[in-house]
Amino acid sequence: MTQTQTTPTPQVQAYVILAIGVISVSMSAIFIRLALGEGVPTLVIVASRLVLATLVLTPFTLQRYSRHLRALHWRDFGLLSVSGVFLALHFTAWVSSLQYTTVLIAAVLVTTTPIWVAFLEVFLLKARLSTLVIIGLVISLIGGILIAIPTGDTGMGSNPLLGGAFALSAAMFVTVYMIIGRKYRPVLPLLPYIWVVYGTAALVMLGVVALAGLSFTGYSSNAYLWLLMVTIFPQLLGHSSLNYALGFLSATVVSIATQAEPIFSAIVAYFLFSESPGVPQIIGSVIILIGVTIATLNPAKPPQEIKQEQLLESESL
Repeated sequence: MTQTQTTPTPQVQAYVILAIGVISVSMSAIFIRLALGEGVPTLVIVASRLVLATLVLTPFTLQRYSRHLRALHWRDFGLLSVSGVFLALHFTAWVSSLQYTTVLIAAVLVTTTPIWVAFLEVFLLKARLSTLVIIGLVISLIGGILIAIPTGDTGMGSNPLLGGAFALSAAMFVTVYMIIGRKYRPVLPLLPYIWVVYGTAALVMLGVVALAGLSFTGYSSNAYLWLLMVTIFPQLLGHSSLNYALGFLSATVVSIATQAEPIFSAIVAYFLFSESPGVPQIIGSVIILIGVTIATLNPAKPPQEIKQEQLLESESL
């Protein structure tokens, strides 16, 4: 008697891969903090992860997607290059934040991206903020105020305000990358898209590292191990898994799932670095995550939906 084997549905697989992606991305702050502890400068960390990721993707992209790359217009390369520049700025600000504040605070503030994406869509795409986005923003601001309350100990990092400013900047910079990605991902496969964007960001960071007079050599073996881990897990496995999940799950589900990133990061940081933020910071972080989740449930409405609503309202009068 033969037993029939049941294979998981694509949606179930997507949930599993989404979980792997969230956990992998959650390790970004940990590996970065370990690399910083080995004396690797911020700019070298950012450049290394982007250069290594680009090198890994190059043979697969050129072999399978050269036709898609040749079909791109110079204007497309221009926009994708802008996306790469802002991605480089995002990573630079994100890594810098971990020098001055805790993993929890930095990770929570950098996950406020959905709110800033909604605001950018208002200015660039003439979208309209939904009520839930506004409510989520207000809630997140309350959480931000709680995070800023000094606790009188070292549980917030050496300069929490500066670290928080870097983390918020990282969240804002990546919004441009996401807006441009929304334009090109429906018409351009994942690999050629991220190859062009990562490649541009890598070239930018190589130039910045050269101008700063920094070197990629002379660090400990552990330092290179953590740089490799940053590239493999958060950069390649993490972001690739999230993009794969978007093919089977809604953007809302994926966005809400990524709100678990600071929780995983904070747990690991507690055991690895003995980081224990004060009660106001923990409460404030939870409030921010709630606010971002609420905003994610109903993002800004595009102009087409606004016109349809106005038409329905006029017809009902």
